[in-house]
Amino acid sequence: MQIAQVRGTVVSTQKLPAMTGVKLLLLQMIDHDGNLLPRYEVAADQVGAGMGEWVLVSRRAIAPQPMGATEQRPVDAMVIGIIDTVSVDKGLLYRK
Repeated sequence: MQIAQVRGTVVSTQKLPAMTGVKLLLLQMIDHDGNLLPRYEVAADQVGAGMGEWVLVSRRAIAPQPMGATEQRPVDAMVIGIIDTVSVDKGLLYRK
């Protein structure tokens, strides 16, 4: 898992039918000191993360399928949690 900050949304009107209804977020990765890295990634969001929030990103997540769907959703990364606090040995790194 990686920690990232929500920086925006990604909208795609032309996409595979399996991706219908999937919210996509633009995330900026965060290093171990809480600094933003110059690295961005698009991830599916099923937890309702908002702009500026710190989130947990998994690259091994399986995107939930809509009822009755037969094809897999092609998702490389998924937001799997919204972070409330991050603490390290030198103190509090982040608090919502």
